[in-house]
Amino acid sequence: MRNQNISYYYNRLSIAEKLIVFNVAIFIIGGLINLLFALPINNGVDRWFRIPKDFFDFLTQPWSLITYSFFHSGFGHIFWNMIMLYFAGRIFLNLFDKKRFLNVYFLGVIFGGMIFLLSYNIFPALIGQNTSLIGASAGVTAVLIFICTYLPNQEVRVLFFNVKLWHIGVLVVLMDLIQISFGKNVGGHLAHVGGAALGYYYAIQLPKGNDIGSWFSNLMDSFGNMFKGKEKKASMKTVYRKESTASKASGNYDKESRQRKIDAILDKISKSGYESLSKAEKDFLFKAGKED
Repeated sequence: MRNQNISYYYNRLSIAEKLIVFNVAIFIIGGLINLLFALPINNGVDRWFRIPKDFFDFLTQPWSLITYSFFHSGFGHIFWNMIMLYFAGRIFLNLFDKKRFLNVYFLGVIFGGMIFLLSYNIFPALIGQNTSLIGASAGVTAVLIFICTYLPNQEVRVLFFNVKLWHIGVLVVLMDLIQISFGKNVGGHLAHVGGAALGYYYAIQLPKGNDIGSWFSNLMDSFGNMFKGKEKKASMKTVYRKESTASKASGNYDKESRQRKIDAILDKISKSGYESLSKAEKDFLFKAGKED
């Protein structure tokens, strides 16, 4: 019964909240394994999953281009990443479905990892340094900068002040650029900037009808289908009921009408901000995001 309750509550979580649970679970499990086998902090279980700075070392573990994002160096590292992911994810998922969220998040992770890898194999000042990359920051930053670009004039409450999202986005990117110039955690901040660039480009292309992440979701769908077992054919005769033309037409009309309404609401948000929506429009958009 308890397992059923856990499964029930987990399934009710948004995709951003599920990512948070997954990251926290890996952080705890990884820490316990390191403690159990007395593994050193710099050479723990995550060494098989983080991105090494050497390109040829990376070729021996290419999966690290994604898996590095599920490991963190300490409590503060994972705490602030998950806090940012929670709040940015809430705004994002009020506008778009979980597939687009995963597109932005994981493409940010991938692009941030690539920027890290290229930088440490191209720039003379970085070549020779002994470092590696872990953390979800590139993906989190991609989601954050996406919403800051898509809804630049939307105001949010930060402590005692209302600030516009574009102010937050500029501040986040500036902080990374400043810390790169100071030589502090250069690889990590380069990955953040890579994630920010991905989120920004994704957001400015989307209103033009260009979803730059659609290939990624199609790839993930194809990959998932590879692991789905073929349905067993029933020994009994199966009777198929032919759907009437009128029924099909009605279903298609409802789907198109719903999509037109979503597009109209998103256009209104891009022009006047999220707060310009009526309660009914906000509720409709929220329900539409849950159903997709």
